[in-house]
Amino acid sequence: MRTPPRPPLEGLKKRLDRHRSEGERLPRDGFLRETYILPRDDARAKAREWFDRWPKQAYWTAIESWCERPEDVIEFTMRRLPTAD
Repeated sequence: MRTPPRPPLEGLKKRLDRHRSEGERLPRDGFLRETYILPRDDARAKAREWFDRWPKQAYWTAIESWCERPEDVIEFTMRRLPTAD
């Protein structure tokens, strides 16, 4: 018994390429993220601004990751939901 031939994939490849090239994609988890590289005091102020503007209870705002760079500079990524529905 023979196995059926594989279907042509050219159409699928074209659609995937077109979809990948269309604008910026949202992360799969639905969170909005923004990365900053700021001096320590400015980094604290920016994080406080996020928590004041998008409260943690409603938007799940969080500092997703951070690391300390040379010369007292902090690189960090803030994360929040786009809406508080």
